Amino acid sequence: QVQVVESGGGMVQPGGSLRLSCAASGRRFSLYTVGWYRQALGQQRELVASITSGGTTNYADSVKGRFTVSRDNAKNMGYLQMNSLKPEDTAVYYCKIDGTAYFDGAYWGQGTQVTVSS
Repeated sequence: QVQVVESGGGMVQPGGSLRLSCAASGRRFSLYTVGWYRQALGQQRELVASITSGGTTNYADSVKGRFTVSRDNAKNMGYLQMNSLKPEDTAVYYCKIDGTAYFDGAYWGQGTQVTVSS
C-alpha cells in the first residue's frame, strides 16, 4: 500500500504563487507517474499536470505557462509550482501516484485547499 500526502496549500492573492508537495511511500515511486488533479466546488475533478517516470510532463491548457510539475525520486516527492495564480485556480488539489502499468494500484492523497482571493 502506497501512502500519499499533499501539503502546501493555502490562501493567496491573484498573481501570487504556491508550491504544492506530494510525499509518497514505497520503493517503486520512481517507476510511477505523478499526477496533479483539482476539483472546484460544483465541478468535476480535472487533470492539472502530470510527470512520468521518464520525466515527460503534461499540462492542462488552463495552467500551461504558469504551473510546473516536477519530482525528486531520491526523496519520493512530487511538486507542483503554481505561479500567476488566478481566482479560477481555487480548488482542492490532489496528488495521484499511478502504478497501474506495473500491476499495482493508483493512490490518491487527501487533498489540499488552494484559495485565490479576488
